[in-house]
Amino acid sequence: MRKIFPYITKPILVLSLVSLFTDMSSEMLYPIMPVFLTSIGFSAALIGILEGFAEMIAGLSKGYFGQVSDVKQKRLPFVQAGYLLSAISKPMLAIFATPLWIFFTRAIDRLGKGLRTAPRDALLSAQTTSANKGSVFGFHRGMDTLGAVIGPALALLFLQIYPEAYKTLFIIAFIPGIIGVIFTLTLKEKKVAPLEKKVTFFSFLNHIKTADKQYRKLLYGLLVFALVNSSDVLLLLKLKENGMQDTLIITMYIFYNLVYAILSYPVGILADKLGIKNIFIFGLLLFVIVYTGFSLDPSNSVYWVLFAIYGFYAASTEGIAKAWISNITPKDQTGTAIGTYASLASVCAFIASATAGVLWTIFNAETAFAFTAILVSLTAIYMTSVPYKPHNEN
Repeated sequence: MRKIFPYITKPILVLSLVSLFTDMSSEMLYPIMPVFLTSIGFSAALIGILEGFAEMIAGLSKGYFGQVSDVKQKRLPFVQAGYLLSAISKPMLAIFATPLWIFFTRAIDRLGKGLRTAPRDALLSAQTTSANKGSVFGFHRGMDTLGAVIGPALALLFLQIYPEAYKTLFIIAFIPGIIGVIFTLTLKEKKVAPLEKKVTFFSFLNHIKTADKQYRKLLYGLLVFALVNSSDVLLLLKLKENGMQDTLIITMYIFYNLVYAILSYPVGILADKLGIKNIFIFGLLLFVIVYTGFSLDPSNSVYWVLFAIYGFYAASTEGIAKAWISNITPKDQTGTAIGTYASLASVCAFIASATAGVLWTIFNAETAFAFTAILVSLTAIYMTSVPYKPHNEN
């Protein structure tokens, strides 16, 4: 075990298992949420508003709680509370089937994500050195994404046996979620004196002004990418438009996550050896290939290849971006730096999906995908100019 995963300490392994079980819980509900919401009277517009509202809560709170964890010099309480909120939100969906309650429950779930994300990533970063960040974040993303493979697969199996038993599935989803919370109780954190600094909800934005030039240049590039990187739901919608059955679409989604999960750790190792910046730019080029492929409206068999490449892209960018940020940031600012990026990226992602949806409606799907591919190509060129010099404290 130690030879295969030489940089994976106990805290890193535990946090990765927590993410696996939590994602298993959340993704177990992914295939059935639209169907369930429709069955209780939600329109497509209301579903869009619900998801946009929920993601905005998660996004904006990431920066705030990341900065608070820096000031308090504590990470673990935020991690534990965040995972607990997400776990208890699952069975809450089964209590009432009213729009107001659903909005409240989704807000609880996404607040949990906002509460834990930046402190958890800062905790991961503190467990290793700049030379191994790619491996550590890659391992964590791989385990997290493995949950996104297991969860939908279990949901599909359950619904094959018990069709339309949605509320029962919400209760079952609580089990892996609470297992993740229990794992967090095995972690310990050193006591460090808090910083004397006042924090307001949006004060994390001041970090953009006070951070060094390379962080700002990196942040701008990442946000431009987020601004055109629309939701994966649009990729699945394209498959639906081409006449694919729902079960095949979900199977393809599981396949993408499986490729992502398998490649995350090996790609993280490559990033440590070949350069985090190089691998990230390579990932952007893979993204361009996928979206260009979608814009050409290929045959259904080609979509399998494109989703495999898409999994490779995700493994080359998502965890790698956080490793890059944590490597160029002082340890006592990691939560704020990652949280600021995560918050602003969430807002940009909301705009990206809306923009892609408008282009799709006014023109067609192919135009939306081609537009995205062109802008990401330009982003990749910009990223080559971003400096990369690891901070000497990491």
